[in-house]
Amino acid sequence: MTNDNNPIDNHDELNAKETRRRRGPRRDGKGSNARANEEVLANQDIIAVNEAAEKAGGAKLIGNRRILPFMKLEIPMVILSVLLVIASVVAIAVKGLNLGLDFTGGVSADVSYGQPVEQAQVASALSQQGFNDAVVQYLGTRSELLVRLPPQNTQDPEGLSQALTSALNLPSNPATVENINIIGSQVGNEVYLNSLLAIGLALLLMMVYVSIRFQFKLALGAVLALFHDVIVVCGLFAIFGWPFDLTVLAAVLALIGYSVNDTIVIYDRIRENFRRVRGLTPYQVVDLSLTETLRRTFMTTGTVFVVVVALLFLGGDGLFWFALAQFIGTIAGTYSSIYVASSIPLRMGLSREDFVVQVKPEFEEEVVVFADPELQNAKD
Repeated sequence: MTNDNNPIDNHDELNAKETRRRRGPRRDGKGSNARANEEVLANQDIIAVNEAAEKAGGAKLIGNRRILPFMKLEIPMVILSVLLVIASVVAIAVKGLNLGLDFTGGVSADVSYGQPVEQAQVASALSQQGFNDAVVQYLGTRSELLVRLPPQNTQDPEGLSQALTSALNLPSNPATVENINIIGSQVGNEVYLNSLLAIGLALLLMMVYVSIRFQFKLALGAVLALFHDVIVVCGLFAIFGWPFDLTVLAAVLALIGYSVNDTIVIYDRIRENFRRVRGLTPYQVVDLSLTETLRRTFMTTGTVFVVVVALLFLGGDGLFWFALAQFIGTIAGTYSSIYVASSIPLRMGLSREDFVVQVKPEFEEEVVVFADPELQNAKD
């Protein structure tokens, strides 16, 4: 006689059933909801790639959205980048940068006038007295100025101050030299070397961050894109002979931060799309990611351009070269985030396997079958 309420018999019946456990975490696509996700993707037709879509300019998304085929222009843009970098390196090596007094050394003096003066008027007065290549900048008001001169023969601050006062005096508007500093060439060389060290350290730390946050292939692409931006900006300053001082260096360092921020946003979307979208090639995933972040890129770049253009035309001589470097760097940074930072990882074999968790074989659980021999014999 069998007792249906017997817990031992119920336990044996449960053990007779086959139990199957999940072999790995759901992030690798092998979880219990993988089949449901595949059915949803199949029913929605998220990506439809066909001949009509290719003729229209790319694969279409549901809801009449379109993937812009950025990577179709990859080869021409890479060639353009290579030419720009080669031209910039040659210009820096052959012609060199037109380094300012912050790097070469010289004389810096704070000058005040009783009445407002024009910068060109002060520079002309200095030139007539033998102080050539003077750089004159306003300090807050039009009657307070900063005068920078190349290294002078005399190293006596008192004598140099008297000579400058005599040269700076204008008709009915005497000048007063309030402070004078003589910067030696050795100090300028130290500033130059420290500047190179700061740029190199910034690039290295950016590479370490992206490697930890994302993946090494993306880190290498991000660092090469930053190197591309810095070289292009410095190369244009070398080609045209524009002055390169500490304000321009500050613009270059700011450019590194801006460019890597734009690149990180794109990388985050690339990683997300590699994990959630199936059935696309790596190039299509990158195109999809760039299309989805395009609006954000336009808004960010447009906002930066508004500020930079205002500094170019309203910031005065003291901020002109800083704003110009920022203007060039913003264009180079936006371009490199799309065609340098995204292209290099693809050439290195970027794929979905770089972003999903692969379960090691020793951690996979085997299918366990519990069967009671007595129940098996009873069925027979």
